[in-house]
Amino acid sequence: MKIAFHTHSLELGGTERVVTNLAKKFAEHGYDVSVVTVAKGEREYELDSRVKREVIALTAQQAKHNTIYRRIKLIHNLRDYINREKPDIVISFLRNSIFRALEATGGKGTPVCGCVRIDPVGHYDSFSRMLRVKWLFPKAAAFVFQTEQQRDFFDIKLRKKSKVIINPVHSKYIDEPISDCRVKEVVQSCRLTDFKNQSMLLDAFYEVHEKHPEFVLKIYGIDGLDGTKEKLEKKIEEYDAKSYIFLMGGSDSLEKDLKNASVYALSSDYEGMPNALMEAMALGLPVVSTDCPCGGPSMIIEHKKNGMLVPVGDKDKMRDAINYLIENPDDAERMAKEALKIKDIASEETIFNEWKDYIEEIVSEWNSK
Repeated sequence: MKIAFHTHSLELGGTERVVTNLAKKFAEHGYDVSVVTVAKGEREYELDSRVKREVIALTAQQAKHNTIYRRIKLIHNLRDYINREKPDIVISFLRNSIFRALEATGGKGTPVCGCVRIDPVGHYDSFSRMLRVKWLFPKAAAFVFQTEQQRDFFDIKLRKKSKVIINPVHSKYIDEPISDCRVKEVVQSCRLTDFKNQSMLLDAFYEVHEKHPEFVLKIYGIDGLDGTKEKLEKKIEEYDAKSYIFLMGGSDSLEKDLKNASVYALSSDYEGMPNALMEAMALGLPVVSTDCPCGGPSMIIEHKKNGMLVPVGDKDKMRDAINYLIENPDDAERMAKEALKIKDIASEETIFNEWKDYIEEIVSEWNSK
């Protein structure tokens, strides 16, 4: 079977990591796999050598035209690729890429599986976007959602041709030996960007540190280039916290960097299914997360059973949860042990098999029409 994954780019982010890893797994299992992107960035995940890469970028001259022209030209470029390469299915990630694939195929010839990766509220519910959803989404062969909350935003007809599949956890997190020695660190591993709300985490940890001055906060993640890093640096300076709050930058060895921490804290305002949280659970870390839309954390965390959930944006509840895990190490370790069960449901092979079976089903049903 010939599979084309389509998304904007492979720049370092959660969706891009999932696309890269899924493409690799399908290629390992003998599928003919391509990744088609609008752009090629400077900081990208590296594709497996068996996966082909196609970039449908606009020329410099075309990029000078207005938005409508650029959108139409990209649709034509994708349509040209599909007509030339004739994939058996296009698996399209993220809103604009889903729209583009459905506009390129018109719901005919090549089936499109759309993959929603973010909270639909605020990202799909504007008047113009809802018009495109109403017009285009019925043309899709199928959809994959990360959470039930994502799925249930859309109408019943779309839900009936969809499947919820959570993200896979990279094997390096699953295979890493569990720590038997906690260090006095609270950690996070997320891109520095506004919706991750690391600012709230800094505010919460400032008060944690007042009570537990031996603890430090380490945030691992690349600069999201939206000004968040600079705002966090300014806040650290205002708190005079350079000796206990650290922006660590990106890391290729997070499974080593994080594994001995006492607490992992996710502070996002919204997420799809947060890879970083799942990886922390697979490492056997005590975790606390905002109960953010569109329901990813609450799908994988049962409060005080395998982690802790706090309201979005609530600095006091985040502080209290971190303090609880620090001050109750036996209970924290009990929750961390329960969190390890994420390995049973989210291994790369388990999630790949869910995808494989669903994609085979989609193509078979489409071809039988």
